[in-house]
Amino acid sequence: MRIYLPCLLACLAAPVLAATQPLPEGSELQLFVENDMWAHTDRYYTNGIKFGVGLPFEILQTPAAELLRGLDPDGGEDVHVGLFLGQNLYTPRDISVAAAQPGDRPWGAWLYLGGVAQRARGNRLNTVEIDVGLVGPAALGEEVQRRWHRLIGARKPRGWDNQGDSEPAFLASFLHKRRFGDESANLVLHGGATVGTVMTLARAGGMLRAGQRMTGFGPDTIEPGGAMLHGTRASGAAARLGSEWYVFAGVDHRLVAHNIFLDGPVFRAGPSVDRRTHVYDLSVGFSFRIDGLRFSWTRIRRSEEFRAAGTGGGSQRFDSLNLGFEF
Repeated sequence: MRIYLPCLLACLAAPVLAATQPLPEGSELQLFVENDMWAHTDRYYTNGIKFGVGLPFEILQTPAAELLRGLDPDGGEDVHVGLFLGQNLYTPRDISVAAAQPGDRPWGAWLYLGGVAQRARGNRLNTVEIDVGLVGPAALGEEVQRRWHRLIGARKPRGWDNQGDSEPAFLASFLHKRRFGDESANLVLHGGATVGTVMTLARAGGMLRAGQRMTGFGPDTIEPGGAMLHGTRASGAAARLGSEWYVFAGVDHRLVAHNIFLDGPVFRAGPSVDRRTHVYDLSVGFSFRIDGLRFSWTRIRRSEEFRAAGTGGGSQRFDSLNLGFEF
């Protein structure tokens, strides 16, 4: 798997180098990190990282923008785009066991490049994200987790040889958000759907926010359609100099028809478990902005995603951090 490391470094370097060039006003840089270290679980969805930037050239942004225009044909041409690179890691409950654990969540990883298109109009935000990448050993889950655990002195993960084989994967997601209220207290409702070989689901939920001079549509998040890039905030969310802060609590319910990390590989046989159809997240956190710099922290409690004999699938807790900078 070492052959994939230079490719990963090259992908990481590209947006960083692009960020050193002048970017159009209204662009953003965003970094998302999700991990269960502070929640002391170290299992199931154990780590996610995603980096995004508004870029002048077009890759996946163009098909995402065209899909958004098709889903929202009366919105005009005010479509803003961005590009993301991300990776998610999934493990069973006990990562120190080298043997296969057929009754527990399979080992899995997802490395992807995502194009995002958004249109914000008043109190409404529509987002389309198209992600393409790899699952299996080619997604570098073993390399990343081993090195991270060695760095922080955590348990050595020993079961990555049990994950499914590498295969290409994709997602296409649509998310609609609508805001009710004012700058000191509001409700943000959302609904959307995702289709693809990685996941297929429908989702809906809401978030209550309270604070001062609130803009946007709640804290940006790592999941497809959850982030804002390249002018969306400036044109549709009354971005301005100064500061804002808010606290929030929310819920997200998903009706899941397919999850490759629970159902197993699409194109070949592989490890799987009995997936649950209904999954929900409960979240609390805070966010603040000082001029163009934004930060948010979210604690998420996720319900059981699968059934396992004896112990059950187990709910989990993890933290989501977002750092963003607006130009």
